[in-house]
Amino acid sequence: MGVTDVTQPLSGRTALVTGGSRGIGLGTASVLAARGATVTVTGRKPDALAAAEATIREAAPDADVRTIVANTGSADDRRAAVELAARDRGTVDILVNNTGINPVYGPLMDADLDAVRKIFDVNVVAALGYLQECHRAGMGRTGGAVVNIASTAGLRSTRVIAAYGASKAALIRLTAELAAELGPGIRVNAIAPNIVKTQFAEALYSADEEGVASRFPLKRLGTPADVAELVAFLVDDERSGWISGETITLDGGLLAGG
Repeated sequence: MGVTDVTQPLSGRTALVTGGSRGIGLGTASVLAARGATVTVTGRKPDALAAAEATIREAAPDADVRTIVANTGSADDRRAAVELAARDRGTVDILVNNTGINPVYGPLMDADLDAVRKIFDVNVVAALGYLQECHRAGMGRTGGAVVNIASTAGLRSTRVIAAYGASKAALIRLTAELAAELGPGIRVNAIAPNIVKTQFAEALYSADEEGVASRFPLKRLGTPADVAELVAFLVDDERSGWISGETITLDGGLLAGG
């Protein structure tokens, strides 16, 4: 039996990170690449993807990094992204469903239902769609690890981003169902972060970051690196090979206070 390279425990594995041109996705792609994985990143804007690739290569100069313009809500784009990720090895070993949208704020009684449908289509249905494509492209035969990026909004009401929270609750439930269905070959877990310092969450903290951070027992907001390191742990079979169907709360201790 060979000795695992502790500095690159994901060497030889292929990873697909959706919505990886910034924020949590970019942080995750950088960490996975630094640990030896071949990483494919999706995003909607070519310029942002080019900048993301440069950032990932700073973290992992010798990494095999691929980018593709893809709309997560498009079945054709999902298929093309998976084909690119699986191109060399004939499979995707790691899938990180990171893409999420939230165009609806405020009371659900005032919510535009078309916008709500779009939230669920991108945040839930497309996550399943990506896994179906990966399963067909080789993961169903060779196995793998999946991490869905959920949210603490899926665990308790925010009263502000209710439709988004409901979609993340569905993603958490989907995670458990998939873990039960796909074991033992494929492990499926989720991470539920609270406020992470990204452009996506900026409206939740930018007006008073210090005040918002003071509500957390650890007295700071999360960072993309916090999430990325947990993703890297969950996809590493040597360290987390008996974890599946779990949603891990990553919130600086906030929900511990009730």
